[in-house]
Amino acid sequence: MSDVTVRPIRVADAGEVLTIQRAAFVSEAQIYGDPQATPLTQTLEQLEAELRDADGFVALIGQRIVGAIRTRDDGVLLQIGRLAIAPDVQGEGIGRMLLAAAEDASISREAELFTGSLSEANIRLYEECGYRESERIDNGDGTAQVFMRKSLAI
Repeated sequence: MSDVTVRPIRVADAGEVLTIQRAAFVSEAQIYGDPQATPLTQTLEQLEAELRDADGFVALIGQRIVGAIRTRDDGVLLQIGRLAIAPDVQGEGIGRMLLAAAEDASISREAELFTGSLSEANIRLYEECGYRESERIDNGDGTAQVFMRKSLAI
């Protein structure tokens, strides 16, 4: 999408980011049968506190935030979390743009993210972006957390 811009996330973005996060993670909650998933129950105050300590980016179309990604970068490992894209623009490359922005801004040699084993579209996206499964942690309910890593060029 040529009309998408990406910029660093700010605490002031918390309200819009929370709205997108909830909308984006409803389908994940349905897949796992978990309406109490953290992305759906996180409060505005919790997200604001998180954004004070985390980095990340938002994607905008005009003035509207349509996607967000949160990161922590310690110089060794870029940890990527809560990639969320507004449902009406999913599949249009915004997730890829946000991943690329996070990776390009990183000072680390490697990036890591995780998703659930039933989240096939997420796994496919991450694999297409160069991530490979590095660990699988059984949740004891027939699902697992799938950790994926990618080497970053420095």
